[in-house]
Amino acid sequence: MTTVERTISNQVNDVFEDIKQTRNTDYINNFWKDLSHDEKSLEETWSQVKKIMSDGKISYLYKEMIYVAVSIMNNCDYCIHTHTLAARKAGMTDEMYSEFMQVVLLANKTNAMATAMSCEVDERFDVSKRKEV
Repeated sequence: MTTVERTISNQVNDVFEDIKQTRNTDYINNFWKDLSHDEKSLEETWSQVKKIMSDGKISYLYKEMIYVAVSIMNNCDYCIHTHTLAARKAGMTDEMYSEFMQVVLLANKTNAMATAMSCEVDERFDVSKRKEV
């Protein structure tokens, strides 16, 4: 159950129409509906999503896979589901998903190990300590 009260206004409807047109769908998911409680955040967030999640130097599929990885680490069940589906629609196969999950789980494990050991960053990896710019 949501913690916010959804809003319907001309501004919200305009954003919803842009979402539908951009995504070629007639469906507005609960994230956007719930975010309608704050029209400014709705508009700003949709603008960012529309810009950042489009194909660029990183393909849309890879961006969705990155989004899933971050969502797993942030324990956002909603985003895990929606972005996994988006990645699958963009071409992620079962084999890719399996390998992707292995990478995510390995990164989670080794991140936790490095954190637990308070492992210092090697000087050669610390960009701030490089002499060349």
